[in-house]
Amino acid sequence: MSDRTVISTGGAPAAIGPYSQAVVAGGLVFASGQIPLDPATGELVSGGAAAQAERALASLRAVLEAAGSGLHRVVKTTVYLADLADFAAVNAVYAGYFPADAPARATVQVAGLPRGAAVEIEAVALAGE
Repeated sequence: MSDRTVISTGGAPAAIGPYSQAVVAGGLVFASGQIPLDPATGELVSGGAAAQAERALASLRAVLEAAGSGLHRVVKTTVYLADLADFAAVNAVYAGYFPADAPARATVQVAGLPRGAAVEIEAVALAGE
């Protein structure tokens, strides 16, 4: 039995660097940050921060489900914003994905994100169901 399992799914954009979409280890799923790329085209989705948060969270859900987990098993997220002025818009979308018993979270403004994205979201979740 391996100490870790690498996760890959077509339901989320392919990694744009030397990393995995997620790794399962020690009973946890460590999901890499998802930026708002359309998994079919690899292009940044159009629209503002809310539309980008929607795509990032949909990709995160796909990665977690491919790992045999799900959003309801997330214990911690980190939300990276290119501009904290987008906090309310992103928060409204985020609340729809975590309507009850939301995970612990940090939200930080960063100097820049890959491909000029407005938002990136990563998560740690419990593995399995």
